[in-house]
Amino acid sequence: MKVLGLIPARGGSKGIPGKNVRPLGGRPLLAWTAEAALAARRLSRVVLSTDDEAIAEVGRQCGLDVPFLRPAELARDDTPTLPVVRHALEELKGFDAVCLLQPTSPFRRDEDIDACIAMLEERDLDAVVSVLPVPAEHNPHWVYFEDGGLLRLATGEEQPIPRRQELPPAFHRDGSVYVTRREVVMRGSLYGRRLGGYVMPKAGVNLDTPADWERAERLL
Repeated sequence: MKVLGLIPARGGSKGIPGKNVRPLGGRPLLAWTAEAALAARRLSRVVLSTDDEAIAEVGRQCGLDVPFLRPAELARDDTPTLPVVRHALEELKGFDAVCLLQPTSPFRRDEDIDACIAMLEERDLDAVVSVLPVPAEHNPHWVYFEDGGLLRLATGEEQPIPRRQELPPAFHRDGSVYVTRREVVMRGSLYGRRLGGYVMPKAGVNLDTPADWERAERLL
């Protein structure tokens, strides 16, 4: 299976200005993801998708391939991820799947990338995402939505599961790794119908706010 490693890093970040090239632990943020991607054995090629020439140059210094600059209409604040992934697959032919690696999750390892790709192939899945366990108090069987002034369980059940020990395992995406077959992306989804979850060995950090950045520095 030929898998494209895709690192999206647009310019113009608002939450943390210049975050993709801002130093974290003495290296540009982008370098953390580049290092893991280039070390992964199951990625056939690793490319950077950016609209910003300065970010592209940092990417090249990190060893990344920059075969194109992303169009401006795919680098807006409200641009969804899916069109960015589709653009890369349309530009670069011959790949069976794409592995999306966002620089805002700097602490994933090359082993995590390879494990997600292996799961996709061995279990014949449409996609695999990295996940973390949900604490019991946030399990969907104990979470309520407000509906017309009344509380409704997220699962649609009438009564919550009474005992913590009876709760089924629940997970949330952690944002570190997304692997999707090409045909699924081209049909308009990053997840498909057969979605697998790779449980990360430990929680990392997703960098969206200055507080997240401070937490990342503490973790380092």
